[in-house]
Amino acid sequence: MTTPSEVFLRLVHGVAGRDFDALPALYAEQTDVRHPMAPGGDHPLLSREALAEHFGRNAPRVAALARYRTENIRIHETTDPEVVVAEFEYAGTGSAGQPFRAPCVFVLRVRDGLIVESRDYIDHVAMARARGTLDELVAAAREPSGPVAAS
Repeated sequence: MTTPSEVFLRLVHGVAGRDFDALPALYAEQTDVRHPMAPGGDHPLLSREALAEHFGRNAPRVAALARYRTENIRIHETTDPEVVVAEFEYAGTGSAGQPFRAPCVFVLRVRDGLIVESRDYIDHVAMARARGTLDELVAAAREPSGPVAAS
């Protein structure tokens, strides 16, 4: 049986290795993937099909990075056998030749070898700096992301 840690490693090494066509197969048909810190707001990905579209949209942006790898991986198992918390960094050479590091934390729930839930926390500023897209990130951050609760 595939463990949550093994699935996580396939995911992040697949992203770094630009194997975007294979990544949706790591997810259940119905899933719940969120990026709570996304500058343009969190837009849940709730199906394998939505994830295929997501990876297809992001593939060209990742391809703009000259070199890209995962480093400093620390996987924390939890009392729930389906859940792991993983800390790591995407690191490499950005589009302008500058080195970059983008810290990340993923919280994954894996059932029967497939990701059924994920919360992906990524340093979006570091990734935008590496891709040379800080202006786009700032513009996305300025867009309303939905209703804001009153304090």
